[in-house]
Amino acid sequence: MKCLKNVKSGEIIRVTDKQAHQMAGNQWSYVAKKDWKGIVSKSPKENVEVGHDMGGSYEIKKEKKSKKVSK
Repeated sequence: MKCLKNVKSGEIIRVTDKQAHQMAGNQWSYVAKKDWKGIVSKSPKENVEVGHDMGGSYEIKKEKKSKKVSK
């Protein structure tokens, strides 16, 4: 299993090695498992989406963007 992050939306998904190899590129980049775990532990269950496709199951964790204002 590998963790991928969508560069545009910030979604982090966990997929099989084969799926990750096919998806990695301009829109998806590899991230550490600790990043995926951090979102899982911080986010409520509504932000977790589990799906299945022909390649196997996948999980999507949506990362909320912070609203920090710099002075």
